[in-house]
Amino acid sequence: MEALIPVINKLQDVFNTVGTDAIQLPQIVVVGTQSSGKSSVIESLVGKSFLPRGIGIVTRRPLILQLYYCPKEDRERRTAAAGTMDLDAWGQFLHTKDKVFRDFDDIRREIEAETDRLAGNNKGVCSEPISLKIYSTSVLNLTLVDLPGITKVPVGDQPDDIEAQIKQLVLSYISNPNSIILAVVTANTDMATSESLKLAKETDVDGRRTLAVVTKIDLMDAGTDAIDILCGRVIPVKLGIIGVVNRSQQDIIDNKTIKDAVRDEAAFLQRKYPTLASRNGTLYLAKTLNRLLMHHIRDCLPDLKTRVNVMISQFQTLLNSYGEDVSDKSQTLLQIITKFASAYCSTVEGTARNIETTELCGGARICYIFHEIFGKVLDGINPLDGLTKMDILTAIRNATGPRPALFVPEVSFELLVKRQIRRLEEPSQRCVELVHEEMQRIIQHCGIESQQEMLRFPALHERIVEVVTQLLRRRLPATNQMVENLLAIELAYINTKHPDFHKDAALVPSLIKSAEEDYQRSIRAWNPGPGHQHMMQSGGEEAPPRGGADVPKNIIDMNNVPGNRSSWMIPNILSTRGTNSGASSMNKENDHTASSAENSVSSTPTHNPQNVLSPQKPVNFLPSIPATSSSRSLSEKEKRDCDVIERLIKSYFYIIRKSIQDTVPKAIMHFLVNFVKDNLQSELVTHLYKADSASELLNESEWVAQRRKEASDMLKALQRANLIITEIRETRMW
Repeated sequence: MEALIPVINKLQDVFNTVGTDAIQLPQIVVVGTQSSGKSSVIESLVGKSFLPRGIGIVTRRPLILQLYYCPKEDRERRTAAAGTMDLDAWGQFLHTKDKVFRDFDDIRREIEAETDRLAGNNKGVCSEPISLKIYSTSVLNLTLVDLPGITKVPVGDQPDDIEAQIKQLVLSYISNPNSIILAVVTANTDMATSESLKLAKETDVDGRRTLAVVTKIDLMDAGTDAIDILCGRVIPVKLGIIGVVNRSQQDIIDNKTIKDAVRDEAAFLQRKYPTLASRNGTLYLAKTLNRLLMHHIRDCLPDLKTRVNVMISQFQTLLNSYGEDVSDKSQTLLQIITKFASAYCSTVEGTARNIETTELCGGARICYIFHEIFGKVLDGINPLDGLTKMDILTAIRNATGPRPALFVPEVSFELLVKRQIRRLEEPSQRCVELVHEEMQRIIQHCGIESQQEMLRFPALHERIVEVVTQLLRRRLPATNQMVENLLAIELAYINTKHPDFHKDAALVPSLIKSAEEDYQRSIRAWNPGPGHQHMMQSGGEEAPPRGGADVPKNIIDMNNVPGNRSSWMIPNILSTRGTNSGASSMNKENDHTASSAENSVSSTPTHNPQNVLSPQKPVNFLPSIPATSSSRSLSEKEKRDCDVIERLIKSYFYIIRKSIQDTVPKAIMHFLVNFVKDNLQSELVTHLYKADSASELLNESEWVAQRRKEASDMLKALQRANLIITEIRETRMW
């Protein structure tokens, strides 16, 4: 059992070196208000006077005090080189390495100097601990932590929140579940108002880790005693209440030794509290603390072993993530380039080991752009958006020139369908932009391993981003050009013989047949002009018309029309009207157009005709004539023409949209995505793998170097701690 406390002291040394609170070691934390006698209690346990003394707050930094029992025959701790062979007691500070302090007054001065170094010399407080080992022939193995006394009012350089700072410092130590709280209270004050017991109660609710020490029991008012307090009748404490007698200030001035003080303490207890003398006093306190600490260490050690092993694994992983120091910079540079290129391609292909689960990225996002964004945008485009029947009729009229149209001209269909096809260009270009943005974003999502390397070498990371960005930018014009060419190819030749389009075009003959029937009805309903009665033959039969002059001009053989430009033979169905001057309903459309023109011309100011023919200043007398009037309704013939054009535009637009929806993603994959994947590594090697730039690119970040050193030191400390714990055999523990 005695071997456990030195083991914890060794662990304390190990972890104090790296300055970490990750491992909570078993220790005794001394807590009390200012001038409650904490320092006197600790000096009594050591048997030497070595702590700073004075008025007000004296202990301004935590003091980790490790007591080692070291008999004269101990050859492990006593060495001739250090001059400790015949010493009864000596001290060593962690910050002074192997320097031996034989005079305890020198230890006091070193504590004061080290305190002033970090906490200032005017009552300031610092949380950085001082570690002191004391080897003696008259101590029991203990690990104590002396903390600044709890105060209320700031003095000197102390900030206004000094009370809160000290309280927070105390709580950081006593909140450790592996610590034993030694709450120091004075007998000449009300124990119920003790700040140390209040803080202990807050962190140790069950009271299983708290031991109370009552000081100054010799300074109680006349007629009073501490029996009720020591017996736990005032405030019970589970681990017990032990009363001690400290040296007075006069005793300190008179240089009264600790040995004499302990002897006088025993005499006082025997005289004043004879029934309680055996369970109080400094010697009993030392034995109790030693016993409590050993049993506490025994209970905490298994969990401590597990905690150390877990942290070894964690810090080993952390150290591996920072990488090792670079020896061959050229080889390391090539490895990083290769790793980045591989990680980038894996992210695009979806074969990366670390798959993102919170959002789509890489190849999955590109697929989403192609099918969910680009595809749905194209599907949402109406083939006839922005195209009214008046637009169609205007295109038909403009395509016929000065001649009245007998057929729906094919050129009008081409003009209109090209106009609609051009609407596919903008979403196609936007698709290229979205894929380009995702390829740029992949740089930040190309694997945990590559990201660690990028953090480690910021200069290399910056150059890699620059090279990849430039490669993507160079491929963007070629990809955009290819997408533009795909649209230009579709616009260059309107393939009316396309198998899918031919199906809808085959419906046109039915319209032609319907038109021919209308012609036949118009012939039968034709009312002949004067002289018809002379053409009647015997038998009551009507003689056929002589030549084409007497036949209505709108009844013409469709197969013998000269100069027909329509390859589909789409008829421009003229309304059935008579040719007589008395047939007022022959051509309402022409009448309407003519009247509109007359009204427009009549409203135009008159000009000298010579001005019109003058070559020096040509003047256009014609007003702006709208192609069609949106206020009137379309005739049956016009509706039929528009319906034919709309049906054909829809059919051909769907064919082209389907083709663009298929070919644009393929073009983007070939010209941008796959090209970057195939040429990324060679591009990086060309621009980065140069002997003269390797040192500059692999200039490690100071932050990473510092973190690597910290992780390495902590790993070494944990491995050392694991070795120390492993040295304890189960037989020695119990």
